[in-house]
Amino acid sequence: MVSMPEGVTTRVSVSEARRRLATDPFLLLDVELPEEEVPEEEPLAHRLGLDALELAWFGRRGEAARAEFAGDVVGFVVPVVHDERIVHMHALAGERFLVTAHRGRAVLAAQITTHLRQERPHDAVATLFLVLQEALATFRRAAVHALLQVEELEDDMFEERRPGQIYRLTRLRRRAAVLHHSLLPYLQVVEEVITRRMMSRDFPVDRQRLAQEFQRAARLVLADTESLQDAARRALASYGSLIAGEQNGVINRLTIVSVIFLPLSFLTGFFGMNFTFLTDELESRVVFWLLAVGLQLAVLLAAFYVLHRTRVWRRLRDED
Repeated sequence: MVSMPEGVTTRVSVSEARRRLATDPFLLLDVELPEEEVPEEEPLAHRLGLDALELAWFGRRGEAARAEFAGDVVGFVVPVVHDERIVHMHALAGERFLVTAHRGRAVLAAQITTHLRQERPHDAVATLFLVLQEALATFRRAAVHALLQVEELEDDMFEERRPGQIYRLTRLRRRAAVLHHSLLPYLQVVEEVITRRMMSRDFPVDRQRLAQEFQRAARLVLADTESLQDAARRALASYGSLIAGEQNGVINRLTIVSVIFLPLSFLTGFFGMNFTFLTDELESRVVFWLLAVGLQLAVLLAAFYVLHRTRVWRRLRDED
């Protein structure tokens, strides 16, 4: 629990948190829930003295991205990037308090506490937008880090292609898809709620400014994740092009071998036939050397000359 505006952090029980929520003028409460949900457990909102009927989802495991108003309280289920996983943090904000809940260790506690002491927001709603901005920042950092990895892999594979690169590129493409799939539904529901509130005449100007800053940041983060997706697709396409180029080179070499040895195979097969002309007329050693060796050398020289005069030979020389 953080008492505002002093920024004093203390650890309290559920009963003490419930009492402070009812009396303190400005309170930030972070609730750490067990990793495994207890069956038939009393809703967290009820234990904290909040409206349990409309906020039964608060703290419940497996909730999807959410943004909604419940009377004078706004609630969110916010996705956050933690290491290689996407975790969800629940947040409730009223005029006097901000309550966040999460399963297991807090992933944003240190960053949020630092921002609170530096910026000292004047109310719970400003603190809520600070939390939402920090959650967006985790997606931005993850997208930028993955994008740099994709670009490094793309540079490496043009220098030397290795089999492990395709596995890493596939994982990074999957990473981009997970980030985008987690972020887009959340931004859509938040955009709807913020747009409705900004259309209201009683929505304060300072909160409109906070909402607009969040919307700009959200669009930039979404653009970062889409850039990561495009870069991953481009790198995979480049990898496929490199493989296709290598396969074309192999096919060209096989074509050259075929051009050289097919005439030789024909001559060998022809003179290996057992018919009267070959057995009776072509008996001398001179004829053997002229036909068996000289003719094959002539065919080889002719084949090399034809290859040298065509583009295939020059293309292979340039690739090497």
